[in-house]
Amino acid sequence: MLTLDDIIAKHPFARKEPTRSEMIQDVLDRHEAIRLQSGTLATWTEKNSTGRSPHDTYIVHHPESAPHIDWTSPNNHPMEETLFDALLQEAREAVRQAPRLYDITRTLGADSAYALPIRIVADRAISVLFADTMFRPTPRDIEKSIFFDKGFTLLVLPHEKIKAGKDIEGLRVVNGAQSEVAIVMDMDQRICLVLGSSYCGTVKKTMFTVMNYILPEHAILPLHSSAMVDEKGRVAVLLGLSGTGKTTLSNDERRLFIGDDEHGWSQEGIANFENGCYAKTIRLNKEREPEIYHALFDERPVKENGCILENAMVYPDGSYDLDDDRYTENSRGSFPISYLNRRKQDAKASHPSTILFLTADAHGVLPPIAKLTTEQALYWFLMGYTCKLAGTETGITQPVTTFSRFFGQPFMPRQPMDYLLLLEKYLHQYTPSVYLVNTGWSGGPYGVGKRMDIGLTRMLVDAALSGTLDSAAYKQDARFHVSVPVSIPGVDPTVLDPRATWTDQAQYDERADTLVREFRDHFEKSFAHSIRDERICSANPSTPSSVRLRQSVA
Repeated sequence: MLTLDDIIAKHPFARKEPTRSEMIQDVLDRHEAIRLQSGTLATWTEKNSTGRSPHDTYIVHHPESAPHIDWTSPNNHPMEETLFDALLQEAREAVRQAPRLYDITRTLGADSAYALPIRIVADRAISVLFADTMFRPTPRDIEKSIFFDKGFTLLVLPHEKIKAGKDIEGLRVVNGAQSEVAIVMDMDQRICLVLGSSYCGTVKKTMFTVMNYILPEHAILPLHSSAMVDEKGRVAVLLGLSGTGKTTLSNDERRLFIGDDEHGWSQEGIANFENGCYAKTIRLNKEREPEIYHALFDERPVKENGCILENAMVYPDGSYDLDDDRYTENSRGSFPISYLNRRKQDAKASHPSTILFLTADAHGVLPPIAKLTTEQALYWFLMGYTCKLAGTETGITQPVTTFSRFFGQPFMPRQPMDYLLLLEKYLHQYTPSVYLVNTGWSGGPYGVGKRMDIGLTRMLVDAALSGTLDSAAYKQDARFHVSVPVSIPGVDPTVLDPRATWTDQAQYDERADTLVREFRDHFEKSFAHSIRDERICSANPSTPSSVRLRQSVA
């Protein structure tokens, strides 16, 4: 049986480490994208690939790694070794027959001490261009990495549909037929497959899941987060699911951007995993989010650019409409971090002084900002509450209440305590302030109330990061037990109390009680068997006999 190296060596049109300009030229020559007026490349996925495919994502079940993976998590789908071997063989054959191949090596992790080498092999130029944008160049001191000789191979065949056969059985069944898509990670053999998914985000999220699996064994906490640092060296880390505002809020004119999606927290501080940004572009506004807009759409020579606009409305003359969501709500833009004006060039910083948990609460019952104790921080980190927003996964068209452990359940495959114990250790060791920030709805649920104004959220975040909230007076929320500030300079105090923003406060009470029950039901179902720490359990919300905020001193 030919190995991947054998196939590539014999392939007549295999490009080994093409330059970025060569990748861009091939994208255009092979009609994988069109050029916009700015030089940005616009591309479209198949309709079933406008978001991630979590139900088609698998981890190979090996006796050695199996005990470390939480198979009760709904996103950890086991795959037998025999099925993976059959898929790998099919992928190798597809590579052998591909008209053109690309073979590049990049890394994940700005801290060379744990940078992970990744070999990306793909049959589409746009796949390697995206990887070149999002992943990092191999550092000169890669030999110091604990993963120097433990790199992964990522094989990307975005349009290769899996063929049903006697050797390919056990994949998800959709409408009576076997799915043609599979995203598979083999943590033991250190190889990953992307078959049939053309969504660019699949490439990076697959490898982030690998990092989130391998890092905790080395006392490094992976965080699904953005990060920034101010002129005084104060570091802020913002955790949240897609659509909660990580990228937008971390692009702050008063602070340097570190990263927008995944970071590692070690004894040395935090470090970005990647080298680019993959931002939502639906309704992207030049005035409200200028850094992201200019990074993606400033005019540059096309062969020096490499920005990718994915699944947005583009017209034949190369103009575009970012408000048009007819194809998907999940239009995206990929660009190098170097295109941001205010960034920390080494993508590393010291330990966080502030941690923000971002939640897009579509029920409209959580306060716009609240302070958390250490025990509450562990609880909210574990629960990872938000409302899944339209477009972030295939088939999601309306907000859906979701609990995504560690604000990234699909990418956090290990046993829950592996992540919780590390967070608890670092919270005690480095004592950051932790806040819950609601970037969702106020004055009513989705469809009735309004989305939190980004300007207001920025003011609240600034109050937290600058230390203004350290000395504030707080009220304790009777249901969720979090501490809500009574007042913040420049902010209407009515906005801080979510119940006061509802016209019908009885409806607020009913909606809030419903969410409390959802919290308690989910905790009982998912964690009662594994989380027995009373400090964490006591942070569970409860339904009060009377609904009011009780004054307390922070």
